[in-house]
Amino acid sequence: MTDITGLTIAKLRDGFRAGEFSAREIAEGYNAAVAGARALNAFTVETPEDALACADVADKARGSGEPGSLAGIPLGIKDLFATKGVDSTAGSHILKGFKPEYESTVTANLRRAGAGMLGKLNMDEFAMGSSNETSHYGPVNSPWRRQGSNVALTPGGSSGGSAAAVAAGIAPGVTGTDTGGSIRQPAAFTGICGIKPTYGRCSRWGVIAFASSLDQAGPMAKDVRDCAILLEAMAGFDPKDSTSLDLPVPQWENGLSGNLKGKRVGIPREYRIDGVPPEINALWDQGIEWLKDGGAEAVEISLPHTRYALPTYYIIAPAEASSNLARYDGVRYGLREAPAGGNLDAMYGATRAAGFGEEVKRRIMIGTYVLSAGFYDAYFTKAQKVRALIKQDFARAFEKCDVILTPTAPSAAFGIGETTDPLAMYLNDVFAVPASLAGLPAMSVPGGLDSQGLPLGLHLIGNELDEQTVLNAGLAIEERAGFTARAEKWW
Repeated sequence: MTDITGLTIAKLRDGFRAGEFSAREIAEGYNAAVAGARALNAFTVETPEDALACADVADKARGSGEPGSLAGIPLGIKDLFATKGVDSTAGSHILKGFKPEYESTVTANLRRAGAGMLGKLNMDEFAMGSSNETSHYGPVNSPWRRQGSNVALTPGGSSGGSAAAVAAGIAPGVTGTDTGGSIRQPAAFTGICGIKPTYGRCSRWGVIAFASSLDQAGPMAKDVRDCAILLEAMAGFDPKDSTSLDLPVPQWENGLSGNLKGKRVGIPREYRIDGVPPEINALWDQGIEWLKDGGAEAVEISLPHTRYALPTYYIIAPAEASSNLARYDGVRYGLREAPAGGNLDAMYGATRAAGFGEEVKRRIMIGTYVLSAGFYDAYFTKAQKVRALIKQDFARAFEKCDVILTPTAPSAAFGIGETTDPLAMYLNDVFAVPASLAGLPAMSVPGGLDSQGLPLGLHLIGNELDEQTVLNAGLAIEERAGFTARAEKWW
């Protein structure tokens, strides 16, 4: 009997179409895997009946025409995506019990491709976090452990539940969102692949907003090919989203090739920063050699404003969050706390105090401060100017190269509760944030293990709308790295 949960999406798709197994067998296998891995706390809601219903539709349709690209494939959906009739809470207490009457465009696209839903995936509250410790539902446990230790590790964030589900083999693929690295960093921490496409490739309609000029949906999966398959299904123009790109969706899977002959790989000198473990830089150097072996030429580039990216991000993102989260007031949906004898202002205050976690409150306060009349120009306006300079740096760099290679994160996964200083937590995004500020496609691919047996990722940044080169460079690394390590089951 084939171990269905060990197969990639491509192999599940091809096996289903060839009649090697039914869609219902796939759904039943994954439903059982989800139920058996509750100790990971990866899911906030399980929807086994949805996965089975979609599987039955796929089985009936097989043989009667060309099935959808994801027919028979059940997926995990990050709790940031609105799913009709199913709790969609962004990992927050303030959206307790919120069941949308509508479906996000991305999940609707996946359903049109034939995908079912295994459930909603745990995440940092409103996508604010790098460790999945800010979730109202508690932290997600990574399926990975350090060698000789049983200390619970973070799967990264904010898409921690998504990353853990793929790494543990309880979902073949998942949706994530990336505002400042929330697809790429958890992918690196758990030894899987994840890609953030060009800003505007995937509709933001029906995705609960954190920072509107940065948020972008993307896929996370076992390998590069699976990411290409999922991204094709997720992407596309959406008139309901004013930032959606009115462009055809490329056939990324068909265009996959690990042959990089004629391509130039940029190596930014500013990413050699102090305090990064030597094994991170050693893997980076190995990644350069892998890409050169694939036919690429390595060239040194400069991204001089990189040093300002993190503070710029932590002005712009909280400012936009402060505005976006103003809608959660206890009036229309979600939590309502109404003190006895209190007025409307008292209800607003009590609801937001009880509904938001500490990290969300911190970012709302920072954002409100930098948007205030006395500080708007000193902080927010200046940050937008620096953001423009960062984007210009990338534009100049891509005159000299076709793709950029860096580490994904400055460390491997750390223990839950080990990092308590907010500033130290924010540094997890140091390599990922610049591409987000510039709206560029970027991907993390597993490259190897550190000295404690934990995954490390390599990070690829592409030019606007050039996801294909990013995917191809990722495939070249994947083919040469031969990363087959999997977490040993402890749950």
